Amino acid sequence: MAPMANAGLSWHELERLAAPPADPVNGPTSAQARLRLFGQPEQAVRVTLFRDHHAWCPYCQKVWLWLEEKRIPYRIRKVTMFCYGEKEAWFRQLVPSGMLPALELDGRLITESDRILEALEGAFGSLGPGMADPAVLPLRQLERVLFRAWCQWLCSPGLRPQQEASAQAAFQRIAAAFEQALDQHPGPFLLGELSTADLVFVPYVERMAASLAYYKGFLLRRDHPAIDRWFAALEQRSTYRGTQSDFHTHAHDLPPQMGGCYASGTPAQRDLAARIDQGPWPIDAPDPETSHGEPSDAAAVALARVLKHRQAILARSSLGAAGFDQPLRTALTALIRDETQRRGEPQSWGERLVPAAGSAAALRYLRDRISVPRDMPLHAARRLRQALEATAGLDPEDGTAQGPPIPVAHRRDQDPQPFLQAASSVFPAA
Repeated sequence: MAPMANAGLSWHELERLAAPPADPVNGPTSAQARLRLFGQPEQAVRVTLFRDHHAWCPYCQKVWLWLEEKRIPYRIRKVTMFCYGEKEAWFRQLVPSGMLPALELDGRLITESDRILEALEGAFGSLGPGMADPAVLPLRQLERVLFRAWCQWLCSPGLRPQQEASAQAAFQRIAAAFEQALDQHPGPFLLGELSTADLVFVPYVERMAASLAYYKGFLLRRDHPAIDRWFAALEQRSTYRGTQSDFHTHAHDLPPQMGGCYASGTPAQRDLAARIDQGPWPIDAPDPETSHGEPSDAAAVALARVLKHRQAILARSSLGAAGFDQPLRTALTALIRDETQRRGEPQSWGERLVPAAGSAAALRYLRDRISVPRDMPLHAARRLRQALEATAGLDPEDGTAQGPPIPVAHRRDQDPQPFLQAASSVFPAA
């Protein structure tokens, strides 16, 4: 006889255990913010940043990080990247090319991330040596060379083993040149203190680490210690952590953007990809995704983000709102129960948490569509994914059932418009 499904905590009980909302205006860097003031009055705002709803666009991340590091008050307007859905008509009227990021500075519209940074430097001063500094220009060129070597390895289909080895060697030669540049000055950053030069590298080196782990079984930080030290120094900064994604998000958002990402197919690659998709997390030791320890409220933050948008999550489930209610509450109860167990706190709910029969696929569908940092920080997403996966595995009908595969030609399974129109989202842009 199948075990009886335990409904877990009620929505009201779960709400009492969720983390209180952070201040998106003056608090730490947040993907949910629409206005950033850094303690200044709103009248000080001269800048509007137009960036993607999904907090994924690499060129947006570069400008976003610059504004956060310089603490420049700014507004945010969010736009759908074509990969995720139709671009908003109002933005097409403003920027006919649809190019992101775009930025309005004192009423002047600027596109293309390097031009945006140059304009911001002219208005607010540079972050360390500026974009046109003689020390920065060759580093900007090195970043483009590293980008091309990465693309040639990641995006070339049908590589035979010898070709894989050659493409990897070519990439690692350029990665070693980046390491040499990092070693030219004391400290972990390129020019001593964190500067625009570092921010130029951040978006794609972050994506390199994720995609090469998933598609090639290659751990960039393990093989290149200076790059690992650079990442670790970035991860000490709340500005970077607020924009940082994770391996799962990048691995599945990259293919349609890059025109395809091709797996090597080795046993090591397949094993690492499976761990990135299914956990447990962290996927290795030392942790190849982050050096930053898990905050004590990671589970409570994840819980708060789900609760904020639970009606949309329930309504869009393949099981329908009524059918997914109990499985979702069961997973969230497991999420917060596991957190209290780790802290050694007493519990007031039962040990056996079994989801309704036939819910595993719906739980894993949600697991696979948590996006970092759009939805929540990296550690919170890990806790939620782990709870969804563990709960799915207890499905008394079929604990191995999977949801629809993540698309590789597009990501319109994450189109934000239905959620925005409903003023709510599974994991929204606001």
